[in-house]
Amino acid sequence: MADLPNEQFITIVNDDHEATCWGCGLRLLLPSHAPIFKCGWCGAITNQNTLKCESNGSWWRRLRDRCFVCVLIVFMLFVISGGVWAVCPIVFSISYFCGIFHSIITMILSITTLSSFSLAAFCCAGMPPSMQWGSFPVVRQGDLENYTFCHYCSKPKSPRTHHCRSCGMCILDMDHHCPFIGNCVGAANHRCFILFLISAVISTIYVSIMSIYVGLHLWPQLTNNFGRLNGFSRDMPFKVVMEIFLALLRSAVQLSTRGLVLVYLFISSVSVEIGLSVLLWQQLCYIYEGKTYLSHLSSQGNDEVGKKDCQNLFRFFGCPYSISRYLPNFWRSRKKHKR
Repeated sequence: MADLPNEQFITIVNDDHEATCWGCGLRLLLPSHAPIFKCGWCGAITNQNTLKCESNGSWWRRLRDRCFVCVLIVFMLFVISGGVWAVCPIVFSISYFCGIFHSIITMILSITTLSSFSLAAFCCAGMPPSMQWGSFPVVRQGDLENYTFCHYCSKPKSPRTHHCRSCGMCILDMDHHCPFIGNCVGAANHRCFILFLISAVISTIYVSIMSIYVGLHLWPQLTNNFGRLNGFSRDMPFKVVMEIFLALLRSAVQLSTRGLVLVYLFISSVSVEIGLSVLLWQQLCYIYEGKTYLSHLSSQGNDEVGKKDCQNLFRFFGCPYSISRYLPNFWRSRKKHKR
């Protein structure tokens, strides 16, 4: 008996090789027991090995963070009030104009720091886009491209979204969870967080300068000791530091409450200034690279390098155009001619 001209092979498909896409609901035939697969219709990524988890205790962590934020706000108000009480009378006694200028600067820095801190702490960090999923007629082709499924929120998770267990929700463009603001830093409050860091660094620098300025007028023995230092030598900085240290030791017993507050303001402002400056520089470097902290960690093992450009900084602060757009026409034409 001759063989059939067109042989047909029938493959028996086992049920274990079938999987359902969570995005569009289509049943997919897998060539093997693949734990992770991507739907060819909607683009959703399914991980069958991931077990559904429950975010127990998220409400307790949320309440703890909010209480800590309220304590920080009260502490900031206490520091501002103590600084005004310790500095303003002496500054007004020196010069009325300096007192008015100092009061205006203090009010601007205080309002800016407190408002940016409150916005970063109490505003939503960024909700991911709402997508329809689970039904084939509803989900169009490619709607869920590279979307994964969050088993904590039971919702689709976009490629630039991460789930925060402390907040108990998915955050769009999540940078990190900051315990000092009791909130995540994401797409909605990242700019407020950077503005808070900038205003806080400027405020601490101003506080340290004013503490030294008022302290020199409060302790006249320091300026008298400086008057004995005639000429310049190699050990001049060492002599200045020693004179300040000895003068403080001699007047430590006679320090008033205002003097103790000034010493505390100087030490705390310098220490906070160092920490916030390092954090601000790190954040600006990530923005310059067009990344967040989490995306920087995920790309450390890859060879992909983001586009480093100052335009990323302008775009982050709400300026979508390049700075050359605002330059005069002759400057732009000259720049093009050089190219």
